[in-house]
Amino acid sequence: MKVLINKNVLESIVTNTNPYLEKRDLSAITSHIYIAAKNGVLNIRATDHEIGLAYKLSNVKITDEGYATANGKKLLDIIKSLKDDEVILETVNNYLYIKQKNSKYKLPMYKFEDFPEFPSSEGKSKFDVDAVMLGRSLKKILPSIDSNNPKFELNGALLDIRQNFINIVGTDTKRLSIFKFETPTEREFSIIIPKKAINEIQKLFFDRIEIYYDENILIAQSANFEFFTKLINGKYPDYERVVPKEIKKRLKLNRDKMIDGIRTISMLSDQMKITFTKDSITFESIIEDNSEAKTTIEYQTGLEDEIFIGIKNRYLLDFLTSIEDDDFELGFNDSNLAFIVSSKELTTVIMPINI
Repeated sequence: MKVLINKNVLESIVTNTNPYLEKRDLSAITSHIYIAAKNGVLNIRATDHEIGLAYKLSNVKITDEGYATANGKKLLDIIKSLKDDEVILETVNNYLYIKQKNSKYKLPMYKFEDFPEFPSSEGKSKFDVDAVMLGRSLKKILPSIDSNNPKFELNGALLDIRQNFINIVGTDTKRLSIFKFETPTEREFSIIIPKKAINEIQKLFFDRIEIYYDENILIAQSANFEFFTKLINGKYPDYERVVPKEIKKRLKLNRDKMIDGIRTISMLSDQMKITFTKDSITFESIIEDNSEAKTTIEYQTGLEDEIFIGIKNRYLLDFLTSIEDDDFELGFNDSNLAFIVSSKELTTVIMPINI
């Protein structure tokens, strides 16, 4: 194999595929990036068996067809060190050579035949959805998704497809976020996408994309790339039961003022008490030692009686930094009960801490 390719194009692709590599076992074929030059098209793939990404490039010069593999991290480090010029990728005697003018690197290859096949979209159901909207909504609920919960289904986002709308749900058991967007749907179903896959989906879902799925796999295809992720098999909790049906008090609050108050306290403490009165909001640190942080802002809440909540700062900040509107709503029942913050399509239910 011998290929001439633009350095920046190659660096972008190898950078994007690196998160898909096997990181722990460097002897595994999946620690390598797979490269195939055939029929005028250069294919570059990476997978750790759980998720995978493949690119197709036709704007390259293929002198000799063939196949190669190379350690993905080492390959990326080499490419980053090169100048902004054409790069030659060439295989000789089970080695991949990376050349540019007077510079030359050599990396050992594994058997390309051992590289795992990507799943096919054939026989899978098509999911007609605005891919940009899907990526945007997954990003907004991402902070609420757990990472290492023994209940595996909580380590992913639930896509709950209903008639003419989709609820995208994430929870870490201390908070629960729901992003609801209205869209035509052909049938009702649900799937759970792993958190790791969501991190990568956000980088990809910005173009015309076709999505296919079955009970085990989700595949996304565009003109230039193909992505897949295994799905989490399991029964997601009844999340709608967590959302309070009735709200005693509703406050319209300013996003930026709340962020300023929370960040003032975050200098010393990761949890705080927020007290709402008729014409002010007070933020106070909750710390076991004798240090203290406190700030008050003047704000007309419309309340007649004083109320307060205890909260982990991050939970509220994650919500506030995910919304675009200047104002949001806080729904309150009691200081010991879950409260709701919402803005347009995004709703987060947060469990308070005891004070």
